[in-house]
Order: sequence, then C-alpha cells, then structure tokens
Amino acid sequence: MQLDTAEYAGFWRRFGAFLLDWVIAGFPLFFVSLVTWRVFTPQAPARADSGVEFVQWIIASVFVLVCVGQWLYFAVMESSSKQATIGKLALKIQVTDVSGNRVSFGRASARYFAKYISGVTFLVGYIMAAFTKRNQALHDFIAGTIVTRTL
Repeated sequence: MQLDTAEYAGFWRRFGAFLLDWVIAGFPLFFVSLVTWRVFTPQAPARADSGVEFVQWIIASVFVLVCVGQWLYFAVMESSSKQATIGKLALKIQVTDVSGNRVSFGRASARYFAKYISGVTFLVGYIMAAFTKRNQALHDFIAGTIVTRTL
C-alpha cells in the first residue's frame, strides 16, 4: 500500500468499529463470565473451606479468560491477511505498520496492550486520533501502527 495515497481512518469510523467489536467479542466474553459466575458461586461454601477463596479464584479465572480472549481476538485478526477485526472489516478500515505493511502478531499484541495506556490517560490516548496528522491514537504511536480506509 502506498501511504502517500492512503486515506487514514477517522476517529468516528474507528469508534464505530470499536463498538461493533465490543458487541462481537466483548459481549460474548462478558456473557460467559456471568454464566461462569452463576454456575460456580452458589457452590462456593461446599467447594472450599472458605467460600470467599473459591469465589475469588472464579473471579480471577474469568478475568483472565476475558483478557486473553479479547487479546487474541484483536491480535490474531489484525495480524491476519485481512488486517482487521470484524468491526474494522464492516467499516472498511485496516491496521498497518507505519510503512503500510501488514503487522505481525507481536506488533498487533503490542498495539492491543498499549490500548490500556490510551485508556488510563482518561481516554485522551484514544481522543488523540481525532487530532493527529495520520489519525493515530496513543496506542498506534506506541506500536508503530496506523489505521487506514480500504477500498
């Protein structure tokens, strides 16, 4: 892809893709965590000397499941030949490195984890995408990626 002719994906298009991805990946993982909670927590006192310990273990396990599931969804999809999650595909955008090439799984993973930094800055890291030259958010700068529109 020639970056001098690339059209960078704007803030609202990226936000729309995020919402779609949350419905596609986030909500099902959240649902699985609720089901797990409902199945195991009533049995907590019978399963351990301290029901509190068992409940804490379930909460931690579900948290890890959700985090790993989301990470794999984003990293695998963005490093695939499509270069996009399902939400990004629907809105015709893709993730590339700063040279316009497909990103590796490692770079897609770095981009995913850098989103936590974008979030803890009171979302300023995300909002940056509306004001930077190539519409890059903080996590894009950290991972060396850009999001472009596809044809």
